[in-house]
Amino acid sequence: MVVAGEGMIPAPSPRREATDPLPRYRAIIPDWKRFSDACRRPLPIVARAHTLRISPDALRRRLAERGIDAKPLSWEPLLLATDRPVGATIEHWLGLLYVQEAAQALAVIALDPQPGEAILDLCAAPGGKTTHLAARMQGLGPLVANEPSGRRQQALLSNLNRLGVLNATVTGYRGEGFPLATRFDRVLVDAPCSAEGTVRKEPSLWSGASASTIARLARLQKRLIVRAYDLLRPGGVLVYATCTLAPEENESVVAHLLDRRDARLSSPRLPIEAEPGLAGWQSETYPVEVRRCARIYPHHLDSGGGFLARFERA
Repeated sequence: MVVAGEGMIPAPSPRREATDPLPRYRAIIPDWKRFSDACRRPLPIVARAHTLRISPDALRRRLAERGIDAKPLSWEPLLLATDRPVGATIEHWLGLLYVQEAAQALAVIALDPQPGEAILDLCAAPGGKTTHLAARMQGLGPLVANEPSGRRQQALLSNLNRLGVLNATVTGYRGEGFPLATRFDRVLVDAPCSAEGTVRKEPSLWSGASASTIARLARLQKRLIVRAYDLLRPGGVLVYATCTLAPEENESVVAHLLDRRDARLSSPRLPIEAEPGLAGWQSETYPVEVRRCARIYPHHLDSGGGFLARFERA
């Protein structure tokens, strides 16, 4: 029996060829054929060079010595597409790289953390975005990685240790109850979500998540985004990110924050094409500024799909 692991992509099932992916969203995805075709392709293997320990060029040379071809993505040279899995290489175990979907880098790029700032990753496990934040900060400044689940904390701690991140402190608060005693320059909410954007590697999501799952997660996401905003210093930046396509977990959550707080919504600066946020969904109409959000689909960057919103606190 073969078990799919890191870097291994399950073969497309016959059902994928016969049906459309995530049919609920056909009316809101402008180029449905490109989207549908991308969902049927195997997900590329991508590794991020961990620049606290190695440059992308040096990592490419090391992998080439092992017979692994690694090419930088055109929009982000830290991300290397490889022609075979790299999770079992010594470079992985030395913390020189982190295996991830390319789309996972976009939230950190949108947040744009700077060395010396105080940063909070409110939903941090397993640590891909936390370690990317640390690298962008050049290891300078306090970085709080919060994860309430003890089991998931183990994966977070393992990755922080493997990649040699020394400026991170791990906390275990429920995100919606994170203490307000400290304020941060930037906060990332990579929210728990229905993960429909990962359909290329999760065949169980081909038809979409259940309505009850989406509704349950949206309630949590609304509590998380309000608490994250309240944790910002004046002038601070919040990025809300999901890997799902459900408007209930995306635009509706953004609209909830705009209704509860005097938050300024700005367009995230991204190195790829993206679609704007929706003006409305079903019976709900969203504030006009929600169009400044970014919807990312698999065909935009040959990766997973998701959603990004960027706020500034007055």
